[in-house]
Amino acid sequence: SQGSAVPVSMAVSPAVTTLCENPNDIFLDAAKLLLTYADNILRYPNEEKYRSIRIGNPTFSTKLLPTKGAVECLFEMGFKEADTHLVLPKSASVEQLKLIRESIAAERDQRLHGGQPVQPTARATMASASASESSAAASSQPDTPSPPQPSSLVKIMSFFVTLQSNLQHVMLYENPELQQKARSIIPHQQLFSTAQDKLTEAKEADPDCHLAIEDFLVLELLRWFKQDFFSWVDCLPCGRCGGPTKNSSSLSPTTDDVRWGAQRVENHYCQSCSFSTRFPRYNNPEKLLETRRGRCGEWANCFTLCCRALGLEARYIWDSTDHVWTEIYSVSQRRWLHCDSCENVCDKPLLYEVGWGKKLAYILAFSKDQVVDVTWRYSCKHTEVLSRRTRVQEAWLLHTINGLNASRQQSLSPDKKKQLTERLLVELVEFISPKKPKPGELGGRNSGSLAWRLARGETRGDAGYVFTPTEKEKNDKLLHVRYSATKDQYCRVSNNSEVIQSWDQCVWRKESVFRKVEDDWQMVYIARTDGSSMGRISWKFDLAQADLKIKSVSVMASSQTFHSGKVCWHLQTGQITAEFSGDGKMQSFQSLSGSSEITLIAELSGGEGETSWQHAQLFRQSLKQTDEHSFEILIHLEDV
Repeated sequence: SQGSAVPVSMAVSPAVTTLCENPNDIFLDAAKLLLTYADNILRYPNEEKYRSIRIGNPTFSTKLLPTKGAVECLFEMGFKEADTHLVLPKSASVEQLKLIRESIAAERDQRLHGGQPVQPTARATMASASASESSAAASSQPDTPSPPQPSSLVKIMSFFVTLQSNLQHVMLYENPELQQKARSIIPHQQLFSTAQDKLTEAKEADPDCHLAIEDFLVLELLRWFKQDFFSWVDCLPCGRCGGPTKNSSSLSPTTDDVRWGAQRVENHYCQSCSFSTRFPRYNNPEKLLETRRGRCGEWANCFTLCCRALGLEARYIWDSTDHVWTEIYSVSQRRWLHCDSCENVCDKPLLYEVGWGKKLAYILAFSKDQVVDVTWRYSCKHTEVLSRRTRVQEAWLLHTINGLNASRQQSLSPDKKKQLTERLLVELVEFISPKKPKPGELGGRNSGSLAWRLARGETRGDAGYVFTPTEKEKNDKLLHVRYSATKDQYCRVSNNSEVIQSWDQCVWRKESVFRKVEDDWQMVYIARTDGSSMGRISWKFDLAQADLKIKSVSVMASSQTFHSGKVCWHLQTGQITAEFSGDGKMQSFQSLSGSSEITLIAELSGGEGETSWQHAQLFRQSLKQTDEHSFEILIHLEDV
């Protein structure tokens, strides 16, 4: 009877019910294609070509794959998944295919002619009336759930959702009100002024310098974001007692959490007082301008907005091995620059593969204009990477990206489209060019605690720079190094005063430390990262390869503490450790003679309250004291 046919049709096709939940234009496009597939099979039942749909087909991937319920409708029609195609076996029920086809057709006709979606009961009734034979056959079947989706197609659909969601998300950065809010927070005039000064210095040093102020502005923005604005979160301090917590589980997001894109809320549980501190993982950059904390997802999200707010061309970079960062387009260099705000590094794309030891597979760039597969910029091991790219077929990925870009660029002017094409061609040439790691790309990860980096396997290469004697230093039997915090440079005095820029370029190991510049107080120093209980930094000197050993060592290092902050300095050679104060006075050590290797180590701890990280400082110095040194070591050498 008609009464029994209504629930049967609904039970037979939950996929059609899901399909009908789509907006009208999306439903009509998907329905037209689904009916075409079904009608071709019904008209030509013996033609194999109509029983097979290639998963990589651009029409399938752009019209059906992202549409709720569409692929499920094909499965309910009887399609099965093969390696690269969906196939309708000869054994599939034609009556079942007709039933699903008529359900879709009834809804489509109603929308085209009546303009309103059919209510579920009416849709089932119409399908039953127009396919009574099918309904009768189905009425004897028990209610069954929608069939499970084959695993490889689930991977494709998941990948497509990633592409779509990221492409949609980056449009937030183009909101004028949001950009203005970011500009009101960023000290942009000061950053521009400093960038201009450094550009002037660069051009004075090199008259052929073709860089622009934007290139230096990127560096200043990275420095400000890392040192002054955003903070890293491993586990938040307990909201009740202030003690350490552990990320133990997930909590349910509140309505406000969801409003700001936090579908996931971490439970940072205190084992001392059993209090749960909530840490919502916000995905909305407007909220992140207020919270100013998180891990790489929050850092890259907020930093990319800040770049757009200052007029820089920026795109958000997604890495399938669980990291994200930013790229900035340099007009003067005609190329995209890698920028990682967590690490405060620029133009070191091999950092992840070579320095962190990541096994890369897919790295995609998202901007308001396009999606680009930029994996090859970040790898010098292309064959290894290709072997890991198994989630989707390369042809499918290429077709899908092209389809998304064509849709996104519809409203662009011919000149803008031409510009994007020319830039892409330059990128493609870069991708196929051989790459060799630069010194700054060899180190392990800096952001996050050591335990967190160890758990992620991203500490490989943490062992960094080693001082070894040059020919001149061998001849002089002296290795003499100075560091100036104000200039942020090392000077190898005994090697013709060779200069090396940046505090971390000559560091052996570092954990939870960074260089802090206080522009308001005109001071600079090295301190712990906010939220860390201990910071460590060390410098290593290896004399063995030069067939030399230590005759004597003299060290001067300056450190300053506040409240209960503490700095411990020591020299280490094999089993011997010598402690010394950081009072800024030169101290000599004869007890270390005879060793062929020495490591200078500083440990920062203690402090009180939210600013405890500031209460132990290395090399505190006024920005005006350009002639004073913060650290100096003289190693007198002798033959083995």
